[in-house]
Amino acid sequence: MPFSIRRKRIYDPAEPDDGVRILVDRLWPRGIRREDAQIEEWCRDIAPSSAIRKVFSHEADRFPAFAAAYREELDASEAAAAFLARCRGWLGQTNVTFLYAAKDTVHNNAAVLQAWADDALK
Repeated sequence: MPFSIRRKRIYDPAEPDDGVRILVDRLWPRGIRREDAQIEEWCRDIAPSSAIRKVFSHEADRFPAFAAAYREELDASEAAAAFLARCRGWLGQTNVTFLYAAKDTVHNNAAVLQAWADDALK
């Protein structure tokens, strides 16, 4: 079975098939203690900038513009390129799960990051 990139809310329980769990939000999620998060990494340097996050403001109708702006940031980021290389290595051994705090499971930064990473790793 090939390994894949997945995403889930950090508030959902950890499962063995999550593989490497990575928090991909810039801000630490409310109500989660660091020792309870069960994450391997917190990659806030690849999260969307505050400027585009504030313009998006988790409004679904603003998501396409947010996704385009966030992909531009990722394409220009050395940190994102290094992160992608680490993902490639992890995917050779296990699944990778991007964790996020947003209530909307469709319109969020982890969805954009997952699509970007999947495209880049093809």
